[in-house]
Amino acid sequence: MERIVVKFGGSSVADGKQIAKVAAIVAADRRRRIVVVSAPGKRREEERKLTDLLYLCHDMAALGTSIAEPFAEIYGRFALIADQLGLSPALLDQLDSFRGELEQGCGRDYAASRGEYFSARMIASYLGGEFVDPADHITILPGGRIDEDSYRALGERLGDPERLYVMAGFYGSDPAGRVVTFSRGGSDISGAIAARAAGAVLYENWTDTSGILMADPRLVKNPRPIEEISFREIREMAYMGASVFHDEAIVPVREKGIPIRIRNTNRPEEPGTLITPQLSPASLGETEIAGIAGRRGFVMLCLEKSLLSKEKGFLHRLLGIFEEHGVGCEQCPSSIDSISVLVEACRLDGLEEVLCEEIRRRLRPDSLVVERDLALIAVVGEGMVRTIGIAAKIFAALHKAAVNVRVINQGASEMNIIVGVAGEDYARAVGALYAAFVAEG
Repeated sequence: MERIVVKFGGSSVADGKQIAKVAAIVAADRRRRIVVVSAPGKRREEERKLTDLLYLCHDMAALGTSIAEPFAEIYGRFALIADQLGLSPALLDQLDSFRGELEQGCGRDYAASRGEYFSARMIASYLGGEFVDPADHITILPGGRIDEDSYRALGERLGDPERLYVMAGFYGSDPAGRVVTFSRGGSDISGAIAARAAGAVLYENWTDTSGILMADPRLVKNPRPIEEISFREIREMAYMGASVFHDEAIVPVREKGIPIRIRNTNRPEEPGTLITPQLSPASLGETEIAGIAGRRGFVMLCLEKSLLSKEKGFLHRLLGIFEEHGVGCEQCPSSIDSISVLVEACRLDGLEEVLCEEIRRRLRPDSLVVERDLALIAVVGEGMVRTIGIAAKIFAALHKAAVNVRVINQGASEMNIIVGVAGEDYARAVGALYAAFVAEG
């Protein structure tokens, strides 16, 4: 039987009412036999995140201070869910044992993982499914890579197509068997691993939005949802700031050609966004672009040197200085006698003067200027390479909005055009680009 892996984010499992929606969604399609869940999310804006409380308990215990207050909040969240779902109070006994583990100095990743662990235990009991502990089957190698044997091991654990499985997201174990977590939001990765391991025909990611939007709703009013987007396009958008789907979660399913659909737990009737290996001809013809994404907080180091293009190894030596100081570079636009390096300001962490001094001493540029508070905006679309006038439309829109462009870059795939603007122009630029391609399209 074909199977669909369904992953539910924190907002989808925040309380008993939301988990009842999860049960209805799972029951609506017999193929939804593998459920992956996050820790319960916030119910109110002022409420503290459960994972943050778990980290706080660990850190307080490590300092020898009482964890009574934050742990009571954690216990209360799970006790309320158990009561709302009519679950046995015995499920809470493990929470008492976990408090002892915290006070005795358990690992920080282990502490953080218990939000997903207890969430999955309760939801498995409510749905009548089998609980699956990813720590027993998913091995996370240094750097966050997944041991390839994990797919075989997890696939065997999820082997019965007739059974309903509920797996905790966000964590696995290292080769020594210690619990290790993914980065925040990593339950998306867990769901993708399960989909690949089980040979699923579809990976559904249920959240609190009806798919991926063409632009940031904080910058554009009611942006249009994307009906279909390719793996390549979503990787570009996620990298540039679109935050609906964890970009690392694409890798396991992309390698096996398993499509992803982003859907809304609160509006299950809406189709959401389909992320697919290959766009359909209809999707390619419907819109000129897939979407617009961007990020603020960049610094640009601009070097000029006469006959720079004739100086062999200049770029290698320049980037080598950044590498020596552990600073990653985002973009390197250049011309015949100049080159610029863009980095995230947070990566400099007090290294700006050190880098500039090294560049001056070792490369002897004619000038070196630092520009701060830049934003990068990417216009992304598979069909851009076959569409005449995309670049003209971009720059005409920015000109009309009185936005000065400081950086222009286009990837070798010709699937995106990246522009850099002053941070103060960022919101206006995104709005102008959206209007040019969507509102006027």
